[in-house]
Amino acid sequence: MQKSTNPVPTIDNSNSLPILKALARERSLLAGLGAMQREMGNIFAITMPGFQPVVLAGSGAAHELLVSKRGQFRWRVEKDPVARLLRHGVLVEDGDSHDRLRSYMQPALKRSEIHDYLPAMLDCCDRVILSWEDGKKYDMLVEMRKLALMILMESLFSVDIQPDLERLWQPILRVLKYISPGLWILKPEFPRPGYQASIDTLDEYLYGIIRERRLNPAGHDDMLSDLISKQDMDDDLIRDQMLTMLIAGHDTSTALLAWVLYLLALHPEIKKEAQEEVDLILGGDLPTSDGIAQLDYMDQIIKETLRLYPPIHAANRVAEEDVDIQGCPVDQGRRVMFSYYLTHRDQQVWEDPERFDPTRFKRDAENKVPAFSYLPFGGGPRNCIGAAFAQSESKIILARILQVYDLELVDAKVHVHMGATLEPRPGVRMRVSRRENVGSTNYEDLMSDRKQAQVPA
Repeated sequence: MQKSTNPVPTIDNSNSLPILKALARERSLLAGLGAMQREMGNIFAITMPGFQPVVLAGSGAAHELLVSKRGQFRWRVEKDPVARLLRHGVLVEDGDSHDRLRSYMQPALKRSEIHDYLPAMLDCCDRVILSWEDGKKYDMLVEMRKLALMILMESLFSVDIQPDLERLWQPILRVLKYISPGLWILKPEFPRPGYQASIDTLDEYLYGIIRERRLNPAGHDDMLSDLISKQDMDDDLIRDQMLTMLIAGHDTSTALLAWVLYLLALHPEIKKEAQEEVDLILGGDLPTSDGIAQLDYMDQIIKETLRLYPPIHAANRVAEEDVDIQGCPVDQGRRVMFSYYLTHRDQQVWEDPERFDPTRFKRDAENKVPAFSYLPFGGGPRNCIGAAFAQSESKIILARILQVYDLELVDAKVHVHMGATLEPRPGVRMRVSRRENVGSTNYEDLMSDRKQAQVPA
């Protein structure tokens, strides 16, 4: 087959002015990417010194990159911080190594297993939110990070991280900054002092958990036990998978939950409808898997939030060989970035794409969304391994928060920050007010309710 000779569009004198205006007006790289897409289409190249990726968007490019031509691209980029941090974590492995690691981790994340995690999710949720003082202000970006970390460690590794949160908090944030966009993109060898100590702290914590589990393996049925049971998994490789789940798993949930709470505060009529649904289905009872499954409007809210602010906003690949994509040639070794953010705001697919409208995801409307136009958890064989876990987690947390509290946004001046995920910065400051007649009003009452209902804590 004859290769395409159409060059990848780049910025030139014909299109640079509107792109520069968008960057100056919004002071956001995402706004600049949107302007580039409008001027050049769903494939274009960024041409900065040391950083010249091909950027893709749209369902056609997604299908090529994630499915039909996925074998011509690799995930791992040795010089990128994420590969240095995760070493041989499943997220940065290719080929047989990735498939083997994924097969080891997948059983603990199957949808059929999620039901067993719900008591732990609810327990962690209430340990955080029932500590909130009525009328006090809290940063929901911080609170949701606490909660996401606790749920992930308890559910997948049977570890209570709460006693260690204070000493691990800054190392976790530092590690997230380590893998976030920065000067290393332009110069991979750029010195980055100060990060190794944080990585060492997390390593010490994770290796300690592994040692303890090897000494006391009985009584556990979780991902950590699954990994330890494999003869080809040494402590280093287990650490890599644990750190992958710890970092990628909690940070994506943190961003999603914070964005949902922010958007609900901006749209009180939507929050009211969501709260009415929670009250109707759950009343003052503790959430159950059956009750959570009936929260259709909450599901729509979560999906619409993921459309507007997909936590993982871009997929990074490197061409393993010369390849044509979207009718343009991409040379071997070139970095390719697929933008979920741009794809989710495609005006050809989404009417008024900047508007927050959960009804886009009513069941009849959702079925009309073209394939590969909505990819909050990626697509193809390497879609997010924890998608089912994240969806159940977010519904039970949001349902419980709306059940117990009214939340008021204190400062609406929030912008999108391109860190390891898309985050609302400088945070989501909210005043919490305890609702009346919502069942348990403190942690002691909750534990009493649990004991009577024989719900494991």
